[in-house]
Amino acid sequence: MSKPNYRDIARQAGVGTATVERVLNGRGGVRPELVEKVIIAARALDYPRKLPDTHRGLLRIEVLMVRPETTFYQRLSAAFERIAATLDPLVIVHRSFTEEMKPEEIARRILSAGLRRAALILAVPSNPVIGAAVEKVSAQGLPVVHVVTRASERTGEFVGIDNYAAGRTAALFISRMARRTGPVFAICHPIYQVHRDRIRGFSDYFLEHPDATSFQCLGFGLDEEHLGAELLSSALRMYPDLAGLYNAGGGNSALINVLRRQARERGIFFVGHELTDYTRSALQDGVMDVVLDQAPEAQARRSLDLVLRRIGLTEIEPDQAPIRFITITKEGL
Repeated sequence: MSKPNYRDIARQAGVGTATVERVLNGRGGVRPELVEKVIIAARALDYPRKLPDTHRGLLRIEVLMVRPETTFYQRLSAAFERIAATLDPLVIVHRSFTEEMKPEEIARRILSAGLRRAALILAVPSNPVIGAAVEKVSAQGLPVVHVVTRASERTGEFVGIDNYAAGRTAALFISRMARRTGPVFAICHPIYQVHRDRIRGFSDYFLEHPDATSFQCLGFGLDEEHLGAELLSSALRMYPDLAGLYNAGGGNSALINVLRRQARERGIFFVGHELTDYTRSALQDGVMDVVLDQAPEAQARRSLDLVLRRIGLTEIEPDQAPIRFITITKEGL
């Protein structure tokens, strides 16, 4: 019996001979599902040469995020898209979003076995249900990387800034640079461990450096614009001499609008996170004083580097240090 050739493999796989040639010679540019068909056909026909690894071209890296309407997650998603375009065309980086307040749905997405995955990158909140799902897929051998925030404290590598240090930095700026002494108000989203870490750092700094300017009140804004606006309006009524404001999470645009309407002349020193169109404008007109940007582009790059190392596509071990957050003021724009 004659040895199989490209035409035999093409017929068996239901593709053209040019596709077979590209796959067997590792020249790329072929859809993953066709790569798989060619390799299976070649093996079935006992093609007499070393075949490419079956996983090559079929590596699907799943990225699951929340809050697609926010600038931060739009930046993170766009960063994954740009980096994916520079990888081997047969490595798929699939990005999708889910609702942050539905932990059962997030867990279901994590556990989904509908598509074969080489690794999982998560930017979702922590919750016992979500954590259990992460631990289950990790125990099955799926590499898991948490980016921005941890969905599980027990398993998976974390890529993000030092959030405790970010909170202390915000407190340092307010303590040293506020235009007057007085109470300080902070807002966070309690379902995110990283937000809690920021508030812990913020609070610890003021406890260690007691002064006339002090951290007095914490509100849970849930990163919701209207809720954050209500919390800040209440704080302005409660503390007419409010000296500082720290937003540890999102929803800055509503806070900026409240400060412009209700407290423009009070000179409240405002520190928040993430450089967006709103925060850039607020820095320029003096409503906001400092932005701590956690560089989602760098987080996307590091998380993909970790995944590629864990699945054996590179031998370079990524840096394990926290991502450096960027301090931005009006003068640095």
